[in-house]
Order: sequence, then structure tokens, then C-alpha cells
Amino acid sequence: MKLAHNVKLSVFAHEGEDTGKISEALKGLCPFDLEKEKVALKTTIATGFKERKITIFEVFLKKERHTTRFLNHLKENLSEGHVNLIRSQAESRLDSELNFFIRLDKAKLLKENKFYLTDSGDCFHIKISLAAYPANREAGLKVVEEWLKQ
Repeated sequence: MKLAHNVKLSVFAHEGEDTGKISEALKGLCPFDLEKEKVALKTTIATGFKERKITIFEVFLKKERHTTRFLNHLKENLSEGHVNLIRSQAESRLDSELNFFIRLDKAKLLKENKFYLTDSGDCFHIKISLAAYPANREAGLKVVEEWLKQ
């Protein structure tokens, strides 16, 4: 069963942070080699508050084999408590376009290599475009439930 049309992973590296370590951690969220799979790591430089430089790293997964492997890897690396939290918050994590949002704590991932949910802005952003038919909230929430119980 196709779970997602695509998945977008992104993270901000603020001036003074180790951009190499952050980009490697983003790549490490995927259970496959991005270069071998010909998946690009996009880097954008932006200017933030008080003219501070921000590096934005993004990975866009659009092939079904990539999205499915990523989603399975994500679920396997979340604690049972976090899986249950996602399940209980599914309604609020889903937007009107059937995009499902998850944030992983940046510090925990960088220091402990742990997938830990957060509401903080200093995080790895995951945006999942759900493959739901018909394209409505109810069908989208069913896709999320199917993914979480696999």
C-alpha cells in the first residue's frame, strides 16, 4: 500500500553550528545512501534575524521505494510512546492538503542519534504528503493509522 506521494525532510543550521554534522544527520534519517539512490541534498543560504546566516538543508523523496523505506525507518526508530503520541495527535498534525507533519528534536538526534518528537522550532522537519483516496481528511487519517500499525 502506497503511504505517501512524497516526503520532504529539512533542517536549519544557524550561524556557528556544525553544518557538516547537521547535513550528515539529515542524510542519516534516510535508511539508504542518497548519492547511490540519486537523491539530492539541497542547500540554501538565507539571512535570519539580526542578519545571521542560516543554512537550510532539504531532502525530497518522491519515489515510492524511498518514501516507504523512510517511513518504516522513522516508525522503527520512534519509541512506542512517541508512536502513540503521533496516533493521538494525528488530527492536528494533518493539514487540509493532506500533508502530515512531524518534528524531531535536533539536539537529541545530533548528540544521541535518537529520534525524539518535539514541538520546538529547533528541529528536523518532516512533511509527508499522504497518498489517500479519496483525498479527504478521513482517508488521510486512515493512511496514518495503517502506517503506525505496520
